[in-house]
Amino acid sequence: MFIQRKKFIQIGSLATASLMVPKFLKAFEQPARVLPGNKVVVVLQLSGGNDGLNTVIPYRNDLYYKARPRLGILRDKALHLTDETGLHPALTAFKELYDDGSLSILNNVGYPNPDRSHFRSMDIWHTASQSNEYWTQGWVGRYLDAQCKGCDKPTQAIELDDVLSLALKGENIKGIAVKDPRRLYGTANEKFFREVLKNHTDEAGEQPVDYLYKTMAETLSSADYIFQQSRLHPSNADYPKTDLGNSLKTIASLIFSEINTKVYYVSLGSFDTHINQEGQQQRLFTEMNEAVKAFVKDLKEQHRFEDVLLFTFSEFGRRVEQNASGGTDHGTANNMFLISGGLKQKGVLNSMPDLANLNEGDLKYNVDFKNVYATILNRWLKADDVAILGRKMEYLGFV
Repeated sequence: MFIQRKKFIQIGSLATASLMVPKFLKAFEQPARVLPGNKVVVVLQLSGGNDGLNTVIPYRNDLYYKARPRLGILRDKALHLTDETGLHPALTAFKELYDDGSLSILNNVGYPNPDRSHFRSMDIWHTASQSNEYWTQGWVGRYLDAQCKGCDKPTQAIELDDVLSLALKGENIKGIAVKDPRRLYGTANEKFFREVLKNHTDEAGEQPVDYLYKTMAETLSSADYIFQQSRLHPSNADYPKTDLGNSLKTIASLIFSEINTKVYYVSLGSFDTHINQEGQQQRLFTEMNEAVKAFVKDLKEQHRFEDVLLFTFSEFGRRVEQNASGGTDHGTANNMFLISGGLKQKGVLNSMPDLANLNEGDLKYNVDFKNVYATILNRWLKADDVAILGRKMEYLGFV
């Protein structure tokens, strides 16, 4: 069958995109309603290095205001959690979650010998490696591998993006990256692609072309499946018309559907606030606050909030002192939010950063982020965290 070069490139582009669509999706074409009790993790990545000190604010610490005479958030503006700790004023929904026992805060989270490169530090968080180890499989990807040794219906993970992050790449199984199931479905179902596939016949000596057709066929099947599953129990709740709002609404619809997905992954950024930090963080936190508020309300109304654990992380924090440009530079340790109706420990779980005991102007970590991963894998997802992480880590008590 003769194909014009332009059309062949179109097929190739669809086939390339489909490499992010795992073949195992076909295993789920027999519906099996996922009932309440099925534990789900939602990872919210704050890309760029969020400033933790202006997120969870030590508003009674004079050293904080000395280091940030213009950037520090004033005591009367912070949303007070305790006598010493407050939240950024844009995080009103997080304050409500704190008040009703659905929010935990971990401070001083990091890892030994921290790296201030966005790319390297993000790789460390994505792979759960040590700073001197270079791994090519992500921690969620290794979880997917471990959950499917000889199974016919593997657990899956979905990232709401156009490109799959390293965190979701396993050796044998990878998650799927899809920004919008409707768009993927629409692209895959263009009349041209359907006609090409319908008219294709196997011919000797056309192995590369046959591979493209085979890959395209799998993509069409997967696109159909994801789109149809997202429509089975669509969320009818009102979400903000933002990227994060749309992504969390899609995640909610898939949680309410029959898709066997244990991990969802979504990003917000950029929090790389070397300049104009006040305005940038206010804008991003407003988007996060409104989207998470709608998501939690939706989960509660569908009686799934106890089964979903959402946590935030950023590849590093910022330096304690403000810079001369109205911002902060790359730092080390940071805080994490954990949100769920199934938390066992609630509130501020550990001490605030010790601003009188810094490491060359940076916060010192005292909670390894791999402890968080190990706790989630073992106690929430009931997985073998030691095999997945490659080492034994201490469990925390939040779940």
